[in-house]
Amino acid sequence: MRTVNGKTDRVVIVGAGLSGLSAALQLAGRGRAVTVVERGEHPGGRVGRADISGYRIDTGPTVLTMPDIIDDAFAAVGRSLAECLPIDPVAPAYHASFADGSALHVHTDATAMATEIERFAGRAEADGYLRLRDWLTKLYRTEFDGFIGANFDSPLSLLTPQLARLVALGGFRRWEPLMRKFLSDERLLRVFTFQALYAGVPPQGALAVYAVIAYMDTVAGVYFPRGGMRALPDAMAAAAADAGVEFVYGATVSDLEFAGSRVTAVRTAEGHRVPADAVVLTMELPDTYRMIGRTPRRLLRHRAAPSAVVAHVGCAAVDPGVGHHTILFGEAWKQTFRDIIDDGRAMGDPSLLVTRPTAGDPSLAPTGRDLLYVLAPAPNTEVGTVDWDAAGPGYVDQMLSAVRGRMPGVAEDAEVLHVVTPTDWGRQGMAAGSPFALAHTFAQTGPFRPANTVRGIDNVVLAGSSTVPGVGVPTAILSGRLAADRITGVVAPRPTSEVNCS
Repeated sequence: MRTVNGKTDRVVIVGAGLSGLSAALQLAGRGRAVTVVERGEHPGGRVGRADISGYRIDTGPTVLTMPDIIDDAFAAVGRSLAECLPIDPVAPAYHASFADGSALHVHTDATAMATEIERFAGRAEADGYLRLRDWLTKLYRTEFDGFIGANFDSPLSLLTPQLARLVALGGFRRWEPLMRKFLSDERLLRVFTFQALYAGVPPQGALAVYAVIAYMDTVAGVYFPRGGMRALPDAMAAAAADAGVEFVYGATVSDLEFAGSRVTAVRTAEGHRVPADAVVLTMELPDTYRMIGRTPRRLLRHRAAPSAVVAHVGCAAVDPGVGHHTILFGEAWKQTFRDIIDDGRAMGDPSLLVTRPTAGDPSLAPTGRDLLYVLAPAPNTEVGTVDWDAAGPGYVDQMLSAVRGRMPGVAEDAEVLHVVTPTDWGRQGMAAGSPFALAHTFAQTGPFRPANTVRGIDNVVLAGSSTVPGVGVPTAILSGRLAADRITGVVAPRPTSEVNCS
């Protein structure tokens, strides 16, 4: 594995998102002096926040999985997730509701889920689920060290024993067709393939290696931090600061100072100059390339993932039985992907994710009220034909009508607090107006994804959703660790201490 040559005592990280915070923890634990420069006033990056009318809103991801990966970041400075951030399991992980009126609780416990599937679709499907669960577990264990959690210097880096095992498991076949080896019920197939939306590829065409996302959701479990998702970057930043990391908030990086092929300092629009022996850039990929003055040598242009319309809604308190995450599947499932990926239009038959964070922490809304996060997948601005500034309010009304129709008693007395459309994501600087960065096509997977090293610049490393390993909370945190490995080389994990985080 290639690493940064020369002195790396002082490291400057641009961006306090999850990847930047992870890199800061890893590098501080390895004895580097670390400064994090963040244009916002708080940590989090895409794990955004807004406080509106007594509601505490998470404007970014709402699904938290793989706490062991988060724990590894804290362990880099001798801390632990359990000490620094109270999180609770979400049980069931999801409630799936289908257009035919049927419904399914998605449990992460094998016995509970098999029992639920037997009730829902019969014993044969329950047996198929148990075989699928075993396959997903083998896939994750085979894939993690050699594929998800690894740096690649070239496509030849793939030629490992893990690759042979992945091929034997069917990892390079197509996701949905492989699922049909285990399940035949079309509704169950959706439960174990909808995660392809996160990868930005229809499940019929996505690589089966990305079924590892279904492992994270349906086997490893879903969690929620007390205080909301913003509590995760807050806890990471607190642990990093306690380990000696310096944070500079409200500072927009304007340029990099070079001496030959090395960056020697980071400059901000506010007049700061931060000397650096090595730099980790976690910005959006187009901004990164402009900053370093490099254009990647690539035969195929980058393809962005689909986007989303997200409505944050305050409403009258709902029945306590309404779960944390509910997926409302439309009837025209395959057409959904054609609508948003191929045709660039809003879904004709919407499938929605409805998250109720107040199920995990009622303090996120005023007394007697609930908070909803309603997400509708949408085309990104490269392929999209929708004028969201004009169509957005009406589309949100349609989304909420669909929620009320499918979830009686939910979203009553609604007040729309905050809406983000693909156009809005674009205004925030996200490429193609997508919060999900680059799609996980074969040409943008593993060693074919934009690398976290920069040709011709000796001491700059990249991290974040657009580089390896990809999109999502766990992968963003892994991305920070992979960036740290490029600077220091791989080090053995540190044990955790019994010191409480402040």
